[in-house]
Amino acid sequence: MNLLINLLSVIFLNRENFIIIRNAEKDDLIKVIEINRRCLPENYSYTFFEAILKDYPKSFFVAETYEGEIVGYVMCRVERVLSKISSFRIKKSGHIISIAVIPEYRGLGIGKLLMLNALKSLKEEYGCEESFLEVRVSNKIAIKLYLDLGYKIVDVLKSYYIDGEDAYMMVKAL
Repeated sequence: MNLLINLLSVIFLNRENFIIIRNAEKDDLIKVIEINRRCLPENYSYTFFEAILKDYPKSFFVAETYEGEIVGYVMCRVERVLSKISSFRIKKSGHIISIAVIPEYRGLGIGKLLMLNALKSLKEEYGCEESFLEVRVSNKIAIKLYLDLGYKIVDVLKSYYIDGEDAYMMVKAL
């Protein structure tokens, strides 16, 4: 484990226990996929996760306990898209593809720390000018987190999910 840790990457649970946010590695992918399947109805193939890690390694993060257990992740990619903030401009945008934290570790700020690290990397490492994501309209906890991070709801995507639920498109300037 890298000993050069910044405070944006650690949550202290008590005097002996902590969670570190670090870049994902190929060996983490099986556990990340397990978390994805356990926590979210939207699942991706191993090759999809592997491709995102290969193409955007600096914006794919995991949350790891002091004992080495992966308890959450966020994965992102960079896209050139029509800006969702500025009219008629193509911008480099960071797409938050997927984020999840296992239930036993929710409410500790892990999701927020994963997002902060991802947003910092998308801006500083990849030169993104904005970030966007899709979130189920029923996912009130995630929506609150994204609003607290400065995202704004810019659209409702009707029947976005396979089960027919709508999604909010949310965007944030970086």
